[in-house]
Amino acid sequence: QVQLVESGGGLVQAGGSLRLSCAASGRTFSNYNMGWFRQAPGKEREFVAVITWRSGLIDYAESVKGRFTISRDNAKNTVYLQMNSLKPEDTAVYYCAATSGGDLRRGRTYDRWGQGTQVTVSS
Repeated sequence: QVQLVESGGGLVQAGGSLRLSCAASGRTFSNYNMGWFRQAPGKEREFVAVITWRSGLIDYAESVKGRFTISRDNAKNTVYLQMNSLKPEDTAVYYCAATSGGDLRRGRTYDRWGQGTQVTVSS
């Protein structure tokens, strides 16, 4: 099993950058596909990005493509989300999640979730 802990959130001005980290415990981290999701107040949780364990396939939501970069370091059991050119609409609680397979853009596919980290972008 995998346990996930996010960090790196905070308050930043529009146009700024943040890097989120998700540290995983558990020997089988490298066998999981790792995703990032976010949830803004009053809105549903939405897919942000995912990186697969086997091929390193990467996928992004259209709203973050070109601004966010997902990466993973299996040796450190950590997945990252580099967020550049942040906008006020990126404000949300960001969650990392792990799944062994399925529809990688769908939250229900994931069976391991972190506690979330708040990202606030001021205008």
